[in-house]
Amino acid sequence: MGERISPWIPSCNGSIRVELDGQRTTSDSGALLLREALDNSGVIDALEDHLVDRRDPQRVRHSLASQLRTVVLQRAMGWIDLSDTDTLRRDPLWQLACSDARGTTPLAQSRPSQATLSRLLTCLGHHDNIDTLHEGLLRLAVWRLTSLNGGDRPKHLTLDIDGLPIEVHGHQGGSDYHGHVGTRIYSPLIASLAETGDMLGGLLREGNAGPAENADTWIPHVVRRLNESTGAKVRVRIDAGFTGNDTLEALEERNIEYLGRLRSHSGLQTLAAPYLKRPRGRPPDQPREWCHDLTYQAGSWPSPRRVVLVVQERPDDLLLHSFFLVTNLGTFDWPPEKVLALYRKRGKAEAHMGEVKSALDVHLSSTDRGGSTVQDVMARNEVSLLLSLYAYQVLHGLRCLLEKQTRQGWSLTRMREQVLKVAATLSVHARRITVHLGDAADKWWPTLLKGMPRLTVLA
Repeated sequence: MGERISPWIPSCNGSIRVELDGQRTTSDSGALLLREALDNSGVIDALEDHLVDRRDPQRVRHSLASQLRTVVLQRAMGWIDLSDTDTLRRDPLWQLACSDARGTTPLAQSRPSQATLSRLLTCLGHHDNIDTLHEGLLRLAVWRLTSLNGGDRPKHLTLDIDGLPIEVHGHQGGSDYHGHVGTRIYSPLIASLAETGDMLGGLLREGNAGPAENADTWIPHVVRRLNESTGAKVRVRIDAGFTGNDTLEALEERNIEYLGRLRSHSGLQTLAAPYLKRPRGRPPDQPREWCHDLTYQAGSWPSPRRVVLVVQERPDDLLLHSFFLVTNLGTFDWPPEKVLALYRKRGKAEAHMGEVKSALDVHLSSTDRGGSTVQDVMARNEVSLLLSLYAYQVLHGLRCLLEKQTRQGWSLTRMREQVLKVAATLSVHARRITVHLGDAADKWWPTLLKGMPRLTVLA
């Protein structure tokens, strides 16, 4: 199957012989586990049913489903670039993991090239396909939320919205230099669930977009689709960049509950002043914290809103620290201390988005080609962003299963290196393919395989 070379004998040990003889071996046997999870989600079948394929059926060699599996599974396994499919073109396990065919047929099939996958991004970026791709990501999240919970869907969800600056290397259409980040970026919005770690949506924006640009239309849309998909009551948690009047009004008009932090300014400082006095007596050893329920009307607000003033005592600090949260949560069910506790869970969302960037090395590199417009380039890069989030969700589904089985925390990187990047040898006999796993699989694969039935197919 591959090129033969003379055996190489390393100088450290003359008894070792290294041969390149084209055996059916792989280091990515975990791709089969990811394929199983992806099939259980049903997302690829749903996408294939709804995507518009403009190709001539007589000239199609690789279905949209097989190409989608190729991109999502390769990114989940750490093969980020489209060109990596050429590197893996003779890897038998990748032929099996991505193909539509059964039996031994995939071993005789070619894999899609970089050019083919590049055309896939263009196809998915068309206006009649991009919405379908967004729906597929939401389906993956709903599958993950329900599959490990006995099929029961959550009744309450808190949606976190934040920006995820992505550096670009070049002058991709729509990217721009951002002074705060100090480099040329795109500025996408990401919707996630901090408590569960699921990624629900992504909206690519130009590099010079303001923090809340498009938020007043996109957030209500994501909330509506999440509510329709799960039946859950959805509240929104945002930071200070999104608490402008336009976003808050858009949420209030649709009766969406929210809480977020307010940027400090003179009006809020005046409101907080009476509460920034230390109680008499010696401070205790542990720092103290006070919450005050107030109302406030900013100049741009049409009416007063509920705000929660949080006052904090810090060690070795003479002055008290304070900040404000704004919310429309009811005061009876949500006293100020409970509002603060809910807001603090937002930190998990930022940790999960950091994991998206580190474990998946998200980069958006589609550039102008032919008669491409800035909108075309942005659409292809949005597709690339969404497919990276697909890869995250599939990995996250396996990660949550492993955590449930082992009762210990797992990062995506650790899971990939210790569980998925396992060597294997393939043998074919009587139309049967046997995958012989290396010793490294003995530690975690039995535990994971026992739990695989929990990843039930989404109806």
